[in-house]
Order: sequence, then C-alpha cells, then structure tokens
Amino acid sequence: MLDIKYIRENIDSVVSRLNQRNGDFNYLYEIIEMDKNLRIIKTEVESLKAKRNATSKLIGQYKREKKDATELMSSIGSIGDEIKKLDNQKEELEGKILSYLVKTPNLPSTTAICGSSEDENVEIRQYMEATYFDFEPKPHWDLGTNLDILDFDRAAKITGSRFVVYKGMGARLERALISFMMDVHSNEHGYTEIIPPYIVNRDSMYATGQLLKFEEDMFKVEMNEKDFYLNPTAEVPTINLHRDELLTNEEIPKKYVSWTTAFRKEAGSAGRDTRGIIRQHQFNKIELIAICRPENGYDELDVMLGHAERILRLLELPYRVVELCTGDLGFAAAKTFDIEVWLPSYNEYKEISSISNTEEFQARRAGIRFKRDETSKPEYVHTLNGSGLAVGRTVVAILENYQQSDGSVTIPEILVPYMGCEKIEKKL
Repeated sequence: MLDIKYIRENIDSVVSRLNQRNGDFNYLYEIIEMDKNLRIIKTEVESLKAKRNATSKLIGQYKREKKDATELMSSIGSIGDEIKKLDNQKEELEGKILSYLVKTPNLPSTTAICGSSEDENVEIRQYMEATYFDFEPKPHWDLGTNLDILDFDRAAKITGSRFVVYKGMGARLERALISFMMDVHSNEHGYTEIIPPYIVNRDSMYATGQLLKFEEDMFKVEMNEKDFYLNPTAEVPTINLHRDELLTNEEIPKKYVSWTTAFRKEAGSAGRDTRGIIRQHQFNKIELIAICRPENGYDELDVMLGHAERILRLLELPYRVVELCTGDLGFAAAKTFDIEVWLPSYNEYKEISSISNTEEFQARRAGIRFKRDETSKPEYVHTLNGSGLAVGRTVVAILENYQQSDGSVTIPEILVPYMGCEKIEKKL
C-alpha cells in the first residue's frame, strides 16, 4: 500500500508514474481532498478535546469553590456531542481513503521501462540457442501420455479439467526437481528452507496484495465461520512469517526458499494454455523470498534473478530474461524480471519465473519494519519474491527439450542422481 503522506507531498508525480501502468489513477486527487478534510477534522477534534479538558478542570474548581457549574456542565455535553459527530465523519473519511489505497497498485520503480503492454517488454539476455530437432518434436502432453507418466483423463475424472496425475517416472521427475531446487537454493545460495501452511487467512492475503483485487482467482475455504484461502503462491505465507513484526538491524536480510503446492482458479485466463500442464489449478512451485533494508533491495533483486537462472543453467535449458515494462507489472511489483524457458511445442519462450521487488509496498500492508539501532525510528523493509522455479513448467521444459526421436526423454545430467536413471522411456 502506498504511503498517504508520500501521495500528499508528491501527488502529481504519483499519478503520472501510476498512469504509466496503462490505467487512469486521477482518482488519487480525490484522496488528497479527503485527506485534507480529514486533517481539518482531526485538528478540530483535538481542539474540542482540549476545550473539554479545560472545562472539566474549571468545573472541578467551581465545585471546590461552591460555585454554580450548571452552565459549564451543559457546555461539556454539547462539546461531547460535537466530538462524536466529528469522530463519525473522521471514521467515514478514513474508510473511503483506505478503500482507494487498497485498490491502488505499487508505484513503478523510477528505473522501470515505460510501456503500455507486454509487447514493450525488453529482452535482457539469452542463454543457449533455442532447441531444434531433426525430427518432428512432440508436445509434452503427447510425450507424457505416450510414456504413461502424465494422466490427464483420470485427473479429469477425479477432479476436472486443468489437473493432472503424475505417474511413475513423471512423479519421480516432479519430486526430483523439487529436491534439486531446494538443495541448490539452500546449500549453495544460503536460503533457509520453509514448508509453510497451504491454507492462509484473509489478513495474510491482504498483506501481500492478493486481496482485494485478485479474490476471484483464489480458492476460498470456509472454516469456523472465517475466510481462508488455499495458498496461491508461497510468497503469501512466507512473507507473512514476519507480519506485524519489528526486526532488528542484525536480523535482516532474511532469505527463504519455500516449497508449496499452489492453487489458482485462473479465472482471468479462460482459453489460455488449456492443453498440458502449463496452466493448472494445482501446481508445485519453489519460491524465493528476501526481506532486506531499502538500500539493498535492487542488489537483492539482481542476486535473486541470478539464483533462479542458475537452476535453468544447471539443467541446461535454453531461456531468456525479460524486463517487464510498467504496463505489464503485477499489482504489488515496482520492478520485475521474467525468466522465459524455450518450449518447442509453442515454438516460443514461456514464463517459468517472475522475480520482483515490491519495495515497501507489501511491508506497509503487512506491518514489517526494522530498526537500524535502538535510537532510530522504525523503517519499512523491502520485500522481494521470485519463482525458483515453477516445477510443473520445468517438467514441461525437460520433456520437450530433452525428447528423443524414439519418444524417450533423456534426463539432464544434474538430475540423474535424483532420478536414479538417465532416461525415461516407454515400458514394453
């Protein structure tokens, strides 16, 4: 959430930067007027309270001196009524201001590329050449079905569309990738491993910015007459580890690698990637999280991007890094890099990781602050998140890029110890 004080002092700049998101944020000028009225009301309330206190003291003095305090006591009542009236106005204005702020996305970084849509995203670099074959390659859904490692029909029978059953070596490949990614990020990159709850409460969803804007994309669970949600991304429970906490300077940075199964309705993605496991309602994901000092946020962004890239390099998969323009940024993000892996079935690169710095946007909503020393004022941290990687999409990338002409799939060398084999082939 944006700081109302910052908006007040930089309204024209704020609106101009937000409008780079390809939207109209001129409604923020209304917030400034409401905020102005709110501060006037607060001043009036404080003045009336001071007057009431002074009058109360005078009433006490009158009573001690045996004087008639009837008129003063009557004025106390009218002051109280006026304070109550103003408090109601104050509460109403605060509610309206908050309703505007919670629907307002983060300010794009001043270094973010200005553009109106994904067509204006900029490729930063590529790793390896796109994979081409001297035979007709198969898409992963055909490979998985032919090898009997992905079962879409039985998943549809069990649940419905956009679910899959991993079988045999398919299940082992998914599990191997999870272990491999967690090992690299924890042992080599220094992240603390986390397996958080898969169900989160409304406060957690609000803190990271999923609510209120993306509620229709989430699976809602009702328990004990309270609202809960199936985890949409490990970003939510992991950042909320420190919700409403004041950290010491020595406690940050904090770096976590979380493994969760994520659940999304994909309500805004009807008709997209309906075949295979690119866009599922349930999928495994390894998430990288960093909580750091504001001055280190963008250094951490570069480091986290490198850590996610390392997984693809170790797997020897072709990919590219793309910087998102302002019109394609997520709600909470100030700056984002996407990693896109080459998928032969699409004949194009597809997102496999998104690495973002939200600056203090999530920290403000979540109440995550730190103090540099005992005498300093609390400051909001920067929070960063990124896939390291989406496991299902990594399975897709391996199946499609490592397929052989006979329909088998070679296992990337780095994964052989985890898989216990060098190839997935059809059983006779």
